[in-house]
Amino acid sequence: MRGFLGFIIMIQGAMGFIGQTFFDGAWGVLPHFFELPTACYLLLFAAGVALLAWGEVDRKRKQEPGAGPGTP
Repeated sequence: MRGFLGFIIMIQGAMGFIGQTFFDGAWGVLPHFFELPTACYLLLFAAGVALLAWGEVDRKRKQEPGAGPGTP
């Protein structure tokens, strides 16, 4: 679930940054509700990447054999 939310947040941040920087206004769903500066869209993109990476690392950790709760 973290990976999916991270992907959505990352896309919203990228669309907002690209639209606001290179075109007439931010794209995506967030500009309909909030008016954010360009730096906030970059922070949203970074937060999305972090959530996506966290979800992938957690998923890989669960797939490893012998990676149970009591394993050192």
